[in-house]
Amino acid sequence: MPSKQTSPVVFVVLALVVLFVLAALPLASRCAAENAAPLGPPRSHGSSNEQEKEQNMTITVNLRYTGKNGAARKFAEEMTSGGTLAAIRAEPGNLRYEYYQSLEDPETVLLIDSWTDQAAIDAHHASPMMAVIAALREKYDLRVTAERFTSAEMPKSDEKFIKTDAFSRNETGHH
Repeated sequence: MPSKQTSPVVFVVLALVVLFVLAALPLASRCAAENAAPLGPPRSHGSSNEQEKEQNMTITVNLRYTGKNGAARKFAEEMTSGGTLAAIRAEPGNLRYEYYQSLEDPETVLLIDSWTDQAAIDAHHASPMMAVIAALREKYDLRVTAERFTSAEMPKSDEKFIKTDAFSRNETGHH
């Protein structure tokens, strides 16, 4: 069986990812990103109730990448296979970084990108990952649109429309 040769670009991207992860993410930051309590004292401005709401506020950005001839999907696949996706997920403050294929437009891929706060987004934007992302967007000639959301507590009136427990079987035994 012939072996597939890996593109030199993949090695460059992987090298950048490894250097970034080892150099820019000290152990304390990785631990904080994984489960530990936030490092440092709580913010001192505002009431404790305001501080609690601000600390629980997440920022989610939905980015739609659109191209031609499957370029958006190829972009997402290269972000994944090249290790960039894993490196971004390891950044302090990243909560979610997931690509989805549109059912209505096969030339569009949606990225759901969630962060603990604006400081985490600012650090991500200043990271070497942004150069990798920009180069791949250019390579695949993608257009990008963005929507930004901040979290809010779900009103009690909406809870009846949301099922958060595991899938359950109906009377016929199907999921």
